[in-house]
Amino acid sequence: MQIRIGFDIELAVTAPTALIYMLQVHPSRAADLQNGEHITITPPLHTDYYMDVFDNHCARVHIPEGVSSVRLRNHAVVFDPGWADPVDYSAIQHAVADLPVSTLPFLLPSRYCEVDSELLQFAWDTFGGVVPGWHRVQAICNFVHDHLRFDYQTARPTRTALEGFREGTGVCRDFSHLAIALCRCMNIPARYVTGYLGDIGIPPVPYPMDFSAWFEVYLGDRWHTFDARHNTPRIGRIVIARGRDAADVAITMVFGVNSLQRFEVTTEEIAQ
Repeated sequence: MQIRIGFDIELAVTAPTALIYMLQVHPSRAADLQNGEHITITPPLHTDYYMDVFDNHCARVHIPEGVSSVRLRNHAVVFDPGWADPVDYSAIQHAVADLPVSTLPFLLPSRYCEVDSELLQFAWDTFGGVVPGWHRVQAICNFVHDHLRFDYQTARPTRTALEGFREGTGVCRDFSHLAIALCRCMNIPARYVTGYLGDIGIPPVPYPMDFSAWFEVYLGDRWHTFDARHNTPRIGRIVIARGRDAADVAITMVFGVNSLQRFEVTTEEIAQ
């Protein structure tokens, strides 16, 4: 299948500054882009492109005196095989001493995922008796999916995994943060993923299209996709960036006073 993706984001600024954005499709999906991405910046501004420590595409836009708003737009078509997220019930959990060293940063506490907190004892009390590996991660997803109530109206950018656990509400990033923190409490490497996820293979949902968040865990010999919010395999995930949590993969960051004027996201299957 082919999936049309894109965005139209406009930010108002009040002084010369810089804007960092992380909005390009992840390098792991570069070969699936049909004729590349078509990113435009209005007005045209000098931009530096670079890769971060997690191999995500990043860009820094220089905003000079006299510019009051910056508009970022993109459109692209991505090939996708149309398969749902793979399930591997035989995927094993490794002892920490046997994990690849590249996975170890994803066991540690991070900005939004407190491992050294009351979540640690809760995790062992709740999931310690579950078979290690895929079944344990799925049990964590089941808990988070049932424990949190999805509510855009209660969203806030500062909510941590522990706060989501206590408050019982959140949006997709909060579901992911809590599941990641609980996995790390159980010594399972877990990382945060942001990207496109449209209503493909499911009934349309009554929310405006947005970027989505899910997570990946290291079991067996590779990283596997899990999604505590939807808690079912989905079709058409297109990764933008991966990191320890949402702090590592903010789609835009402006170093000064700014306000969001426009935010539109497109993710839709192209009818054949």
